Amino acid sequence: MSKELIRLQNLTMEFDGERILDGINLYIKDHEFLTLLGPSGCGKTTTLRIVGGFLTPTTGEVMFDGKCINDVPPYERQINTVFQRYALFPHLNVFDNIAFGLRVAKMPKDEITKRVNDMLEIVSLKGYGHRNISSLSGGQQQRVAIARALVNEPKVLLLDEPLGALDLRLRKDMQNELKRIQQATGITFIYVTHDQEEALSMSDTVVVMDKGRIQQIGRPEDIYNEPTNAFVADFIGESNILDGVMLEDYKVRFFGRTFKCLDAGFEPNEPVDVVIRPEDIDFVPPQEGHLVGTVTSVTFKGLNYDIIVDFKGFKWLIQTTDHQPEGATVGIRLNPEDIHIMHKSEYSGLFGDYSSYSAEYDELTEDAADEEE
Repeated sequence: MSKELIRLQNLTMEFDGERILDGINLYIKDHEFLTLLGPSGCGKTTTLRIVGGFLTPTTGEVMFDGKCINDVPPYERQINTVFQRYALFPHLNVFDNIAFGLRVAKMPKDEITKRVNDMLEIVSLKGYGHRNISSLSGGQQQRVAIARALVNEPKVLLLDEPLGALDLRLRKDMQNELKRIQQATGITFIYVTHDQEEALSMSDTVVVMDKGRIQQIGRPEDIYNEPTNAFVADFIGESNILDGVMLEDYKVRFFGRTFKCLDAGFEPNEPVDVVIRPEDIDFVPPQEGHLVGTVTSVTFKGLNYDIIVDFKGFKWLIQTTDHQPEGATVGIRLNPEDIHIMHKSEYSGLFGDYSSYSAEYDELTEDAADEEE
């Protein structure tokens, strides 16, 4: 069991009277890959900068190995940072970029050579030491930046949207590479992204944030399968989110029908949000369906179809390999394990109806995500 390395206690952050962080409490374990995930402006980069020492919180404490480090400057913390814009030295070759911090620390030449060569091997750039930075691809430059940050053996590496400038294929490769590097070095990684898939595929722990507050902390599987509120359910993947009433343990009512589910611990007749993931829904002939609706839109996505179905005026997204034509009348069946129940929250009613569904929506909001705080 890894020990606790960093603890954030009651952090708040205000800029010009606006509250950016609102009572953040979080602990981070040694050797952990932890990701802060959320939309632009949610406070994740601010949290990272506070850990790195680039910002001082308005209130609250940053504890490192049991000691408060609020007043410790960045260069005295056992923490390094890799930014989205790699900030490599263009006039130095790969070896000298990585060796820079070690030379500043006046480390013996033999030790520098050994450490840099070890690091080149870890980031899969063995034999690249003499290369010019300008001759490297984006992914290779990214790995040089990571090697430079890791070579002086920090306890923690902070990564602020480090793959944002790479194309999709390279991002996927670098996600695997980063996870491998983290496991090879055993250094704690704290990673910031707005990309849900990135967070789910790389992290030991995901911290979902919105409006300066932590919405949920958990393993990727738990965050995806058991979201705590409608914001998390919608932000992590696609979700159909409906109004329901929890009649009693393991029994929920929505759309005028009662369904068995696997959830318990709610008040009798408590209003709830019901989450059904698009990939968990199966089509059946209308006469066999729990619910019957009309197909209003079909989009081919390569591996599957995104099909919008209108059930009593509420549009559901269904992801399936089972093609249905527009205008078709279809039935669906829901198994107890496909139905997830959440308490009502400030986010209830804001997500989950695909009346204005647009597959391009995600891309439209991508650009704004670079404008973090």
